[in-house]
Amino acid sequence: MSEHQDRRSFMQSTGGSIAGLVTAATAFSATSARAAGANQRLRVALVGCGGRGRGVGHTFDGRDDVDLVYIADCHKDRLATASKMFPDARAVGDFRQILDDKSVDAVIHATPVHWHAPGTILTCDAGKHVYVEKPCSHNLREGRLIIEAARRNRRVVQHGTQVRSTSTIMAGIQLLRDGIIGDVVEAKAWNIQHRPGIGRGQPSTPSDQLDDEMWLGPVPKLPWHESFMSGWNWMPEFGTGEIGNDGIHDLEYARWGLGVETHPTFISTAGGRYVHHNGVHFPDTQHVCFEYEVDGSADKRLLIYEQRLWSTNYPHNCDSGAEFYGTKGQMFLSRRGKLQVLLGGNQRHPVDVPLVAQNTDSHVADFIDAIRNDRPANANAEVAHLTTSLCHLGNIATRLSRSLRFDPAQERFLDDPEADTLLSREYQPGHWAVPTA
Repeated sequence: MSEHQDRRSFMQSTGGSIAGLVTAATAFSATSARAAGANQRLRVALVGCGGRGRGVGHTFDGRDDVDLVYIADCHKDRLATASKMFPDARAVGDFRQILDDKSVDAVIHATPVHWHAPGTILTCDAGKHVYVEKPCSHNLREGRLIIEAARRNRRVVQHGTQVRSTSTIMAGIQLLRDGIIGDVVEAKAWNIQHRPGIGRGQPSTPSDQLDDEMWLGPVPKLPWHESFMSGWNWMPEFGTGEIGNDGIHDLEYARWGLGVETHPTFISTAGGRYVHHNGVHFPDTQHVCFEYEVDGSADKRLLIYEQRLWSTNYPHNCDSGAEFYGTKGQMFLSRRGKLQVLLGGNQRHPVDVPLVAQNTDSHVADFIDAIRNDRPANANAEVAHLTTSLCHLGNIATRLSRSLRFDPAQERFLDDPEADTLLSREYQPGHWAVPTA
């Protein structure tokens, strides 16, 4: 069953108007967990105790059908901070102790990006479900390996793109499916904010509070720099830049609304470090166009991503959003809790949709329900891979400064061996966490 069929079945099962749908989705996140918790409590572990990890851990820990039984981090100070927040959880420095504990049902992975796929694959292979922060992978090949791990172990994977479980976004997508603006041909997503990023910094030695071998994981060893812990997202060894850090949320619902369930076949881009010249590898300015073929026909769809990390001027007075252009109108949709529909001639069309910003509570609720009912989560492994791959493809095209043609079935570029080398990465030979098929 396709991701859209899964979503349509869920939405139709609620019945009623769009407003009723939103009410039902909101109520689900608040009440279904309590009903399920009467029968069984899930034992959950948190790996990665930084700010985001503690935030997601708090959401899980606040549910009355979940016991947060482990926390793990290779930095002693962060682990100590998290221990104060979650005093009932056992604190460990090596998350392999969690994988070995058969009583653990699910693991939250909120580590730096270079650990997302290795951690997810190891956890699935250990027979546990996974909630993994975005982006799910450091490179495109790793995303495919996540799908294979989830399938062979029949484990639920939920990607941390909360828009997939946010009622306003779900309602907006349903309106698009119902044809409110006709056939959706083009979508444009943007992420505009002031975020210069942190450069590589100066050579240094790791803190005595840090297990630097565990932090690096399967990444080849390299000289330590002072900004590794805070600036890893801006370094190609560890992160994916802003398109994978924050822009991925908007790419998620832009792709969803466009109705494409495969990879693009053509990628064109321009961008670079136009303003913040601080040694950061990834662009502060980026425009990427993804062209999709539709069911082997002559029809095509276009997805555009726009990023400026040196500005606070943006469309619709909203730093993060997407516009959908159809044959009968236009929709503006944002994870900030905004939705507007314009029909022909820019005539505003009222819609009965309560406005709700992206919601972690409902996303965690969906993950728990998917585990209990043995179904795919809203942002399952396949959904995660298709959206995360846009970040990788956009970064590769920007890095090479040329347009690329891509084979969605083979997940390789056409006649471009240099670009193909960037679909994967080198690992530390023999490391226990190197992801494999």
